[in-house]
Amino acid sequence: MDKVELRFLRITYSHTHAGAYALILSEVEGDRRLPIIIGGVEAQAIAIQVENIKPARPLTHDLFKNLSDTLNISLKEVIINDLVEGIFHAKLVLEQDGKEVEIDARSSDAIALALRFDCTIYTYEFILSAAGLKVEEGEEAEPESSPEPKGKGKGEKKAAAAMTIEELRSKLEEALDNEDYERASKIRDEIKKREGTN
Repeated sequence: MDKVELRFLRITYSHTHAGAYALILSEVEGDRRLPIIIGGVEAQAIAIQVENIKPARPLTHDLFKNLSDTLNISLKEVIINDLVEGIFHAKLVLEQDGKEVEIDARSSDAIALALRFDCTIYTYEFILSAAGLKVEEGEEAEPESSPEPKGKGKGEKKAAAAMTIEELRSKLEEALDNEDYERASKIRDEIKKREGTN
């Protein structure tokens, strides 16, 4: 299977999952984004590394990095290798003394470690095709969107069923303009569902 290289882009507040965050990965040679919903603790573990904050004592991912360095284990790459019922799966490709092993991991842990080891992140084309969102030129400069008012998501979901495909496409563009990747993902799924039945 062809691997697609990704890079960490940002973490944003989740508009549709209370207390959750969207980890956004960007295609290195392309314009697609891969949003992954993660919890607050996982978001914090990633943010600490991205913002170069040094905790007083090693956190779990830092401990793994320290242990690996001591035992001469390198993290060669992280691969987001599956998507099952909306949940992303990942694996770590580790090397020690010329021997390579693969270890199953949660995608949030895998990304947190990839950032600490400064290693490459990959996924497969079938995952990016299924869950990736295309971002149009110029959208990077848009400001972060503010959280949606409570209750908006449910009403919008009901309204989506009554919308035409053209209206859904317009809503998809609006969601992408606002960097609301979760909402865009749901609208994209509705469009795909309808196009598949037509």
